[in-house]
Amino acid sequence: MLKRGDEVQLEITNAAFEGKAVARHEGLVVFVENAVPGDLVIAKLLKIKKSFVEAKVVRVERPSPLRVMPRCQYFGVCGGCKWQHVDYQAQLRFKQQQVVDSFERIGGFSNINILPITGADDIYFYRGKMEYSFAEKQWLTSPPPKIESEPIAEIEEQSPIFLGLHVPQRYDKVLDIDECHLQSVVSNQILNFTREFARRNHLDVYDSDRNSGFLRFLVIRESKKTKETMANLVTFENRPDIMKHYAAELKTSVEQVTTVVNTINSKKAQIAFGETENVYLGNGWIHERLGSHNFSISASSFFQTNVAQAEKLYGVVKEFGEFKSTDTVFDLYSGTGSIAIFISDLVKEVVGIESVESALRDAEKNALANSITNCHFLLGDLKDRLTKDTSWMSSHPKSDVLVIDPPRNGMHPKVVEEILGLATERIVYVSCNPATQARDVELLCAEKYQLIRLQPVDMFPHTFHIENVALLHRR
Repeated sequence: MLKRGDEVQLEITNAAFEGKAVARHEGLVVFVENAVPGDLVIAKLLKIKKSFVEAKVVRVERPSPLRVMPRCQYFGVCGGCKWQHVDYQAQLRFKQQQVVDSFERIGGFSNINILPITGADDIYFYRGKMEYSFAEKQWLTSPPPKIESEPIAEIEEQSPIFLGLHVPQRYDKVLDIDECHLQSVVSNQILNFTREFARRNHLDVYDSDRNSGFLRFLVIRESKKTKETMANLVTFENRPDIMKHYAAELKTSVEQVTTVVNTINSKKAQIAFGETENVYLGNGWIHERLGSHNFSISASSFFQTNVAQAEKLYGVVKEFGEFKSTDTVFDLYSGTGSIAIFISDLVKEVVGIESVESALRDAEKNALANSITNCHFLLGDLKDRLTKDTSWMSSHPKSDVLVIDPPRNGMHPKVVEEILGLATERIVYVSCNPATQARDVELLCAEKYQLIRLQPVDMFPHTFHIENVALLHRR
């Protein structure tokens, strides 16, 4: 009888969703953290269910040929890059298989036409945005066991101000880091300067229990094309004198910084957004390019995190859409309008529908900045815009192509019903969650559509996340 805390020997056979590896033991599937397919490991059992077990690696007895040395010293403690110990080409194979598994198991499809996954040219320093948290408590832990298992000293206690990333499932402490390989060397310089400035000036960290304090988050935005850089200090209250000193000293220390913003979030919600944005250096914006178009990005704007891969992803949208100059495109869940603007020069008109007002305003500004007149953006929930509040449809011709890019939970069933009612010739469905995408595509194909092909795109190397584009034709 298996018990929690038992240590067992496991042969790791495959990769599973959310970065875990798979083994079998006594007829049960075992999901193992920090393992790589091909490993032989000793694992500690954490949870025992009727049909599966969860475990974590205690010791690697025989390393997989797919295992590589992680580049980051915090790997295995920070939850950001769960696959940094896996060869990148193997990561791509695992991600492609995740898409296939989702469409076969959830969607019920067979003989799927899936194109080879599009990998990233840059697998480090690819992010345009990083968000770091302040805390009074530091997460003290050891990295996961190395293949040669010697004792590892814990991180020594330092100062009551720590700045870094939360470890998984813990929000009261942060892993105090001085180097992350996801954004840039400049980003790391801003991170370390900000921590040093806060300690030197004896600034206090916001505490939600007391509902008082100052420092909450550091958000760094960086344009990979224009090289503009924003440091956004998110605080609980307005302290202009401190911010003036911070902006001046940061610019002196890290000359690549082009704008400094102070976002005030005076609510208890621990989010890096707020009700006020004060600019202390530059104009409060950075600018990025996607294809031939320019985008202005404010402190609160949503924008694609990996611009190089976003261009590849949108290139797939262009290819799958088979756009013609006479086409009207409905862009559902249009966000800040990046897809609409990207394809605007190929079609007659794009109508974007978005439920978040700030995103819609950004889309309008970006269209205006690029002198684009054939993109129109409507505010509202799709369930209403496609069913109740449909007056806008009299002003726009029937859609020739639908572009759909929903959040991770996919589409509401009523939205699927209304899409079927539109009877559009072609649908290009972009998703960051193949499981919910497969569910939605199955519903569409059960009624009117045929799945033509899939194209996975890796937006986030060393993570288990995967974008996938599906092309559907009306039968």
